[in-house]
Amino acid sequence: MHTAPYPAPQVWDSRAAMVSRDDFPIPTEGFLTAHTVVAGDLAATTRFYSEQLGGEVVWSRQGVAAYIKLSNTWVIVIGGGGGTPDKPDVVLGTPPDPNRADAFMNIRVADIEALHRLWTERGVEFITPPIDNGGYEMRCYIRDPDGRIIEVGQHTGMLAVLGLD
Repeated sequence: MHTAPYPAPQVWDSRAAMVSRDDFPIPTEGFLTAHTVVAGDLAATTRFYSEQLGGEVVWSRQGVAAYIKLSNTWVIVIGGGGGTPDKPDVVLGTPPDPNRADAFMNIRVADIEALHRLWTERGVEFITPPIDNGGYEMRCYIRDPDGRIIEVGQHTGMLAVLGLD
């Protein structure tokens, strides 16, 4: 498989000039976790995670990648493709069947009803409204522009079940 060298980073998002060291996902000790999504349309997917879900684009390179700070985690939006020096036989692409998933992002919220109203106003389409899951949590799912599901949930009785309330 063909591999290409990494291109030199080029900032195209004017907001990136205002990024502080603390606003970028580079740990000074230990590690942090980011969720990488492959986008069919980089701009649409970046807008979904930033404008609709309320994340902050801290760095982007047109047509290549965007780093989005989403609450206390990171979403890295990239274009698909295959063959880089560190994964020469791996091809990245959008999900071929949006109704089958082997992994998904799970967003835990303090007030699911308020967030459901806010995100609905911003144009996020929910698969269902929030539903009570046996008294442990309220949850619902949304899809990003490439069809990936994202669980949105609020723990309602989990602390009592665990004896931590």
